[in-house]
Amino acid sequence: MNYKRFPLGALWTNGYLFWDDESREAFFVDPGGDTTDVRDFLTAHGLKLTMILLTHGHIDHIAGIHELVPFVGDNIYISSKDAYSLRRPPKQLQALLGVHCEGLAKFKEVEDGRVIDFPGYTIQVIDTPGHTEGSVCFLVTDRENHHVLLSGDTLFAQSVGRTDLEGGDELKLEASLRKLDTLHDSLHVLPGHGPDTSIASEREMNPYWPR
Repeated sequence: MNYKRFPLGALWTNGYLFWDDESREAFFVDPGGDTTDVRDFLTAHGLKLTMILLTHGHIDHIAGIHELVPFVGDNIYISSKDAYSLRRPPKQLQALLGVHCEGLAKFKEVEDGRVIDFPGYTIQVIDTPGHTEGSVCFLVTDRENHHVLLSGDTLFAQSVGRTDLEGGDELKLEASLRKLDTLHDSLHVLPGHGPDTSIASEREMNPYWPR
């Protein structure tokens, strides 16, 4: 499985670039700031960006999206429950982080269980509200049946996303963690902030994990 992490924006949000060796197509997850390094990497490696995935609509995960729209058009996926924050990004978080992001009119909305086909990959949408109403995780599987979970701000290494911002709900986050508890121990997890982890590590070490 080919992917590279790009820490972007004021909060060093983890953006992830995935690509397929055969088609040379690529998709990017959560462009949270200046995407110059991402675009340089695409050019240097002869990759064509054709899709963007968003784990949720907070400004630190979407602030760089307009720089990538010319590559992907409306091939941008976000939960229908967070679509409002992409159409009209909330001013409060923009002011807090000192960034500005215009809304988008054209993109695609997804629901729980949706499977997105991409050259070399299948991507399953897992609805995991709590950090925001429309937070999702993406379960990515490649041709060799390798898997990773893109957990956004639902799950971090030994922590979870905050629930005190607009759309946050502690009880819903607890329910989302119970859903992730059904996943296999060996599943590698790529969170929206901080280091990589695994379901096994979080089951053992995360104080917020359902017991």
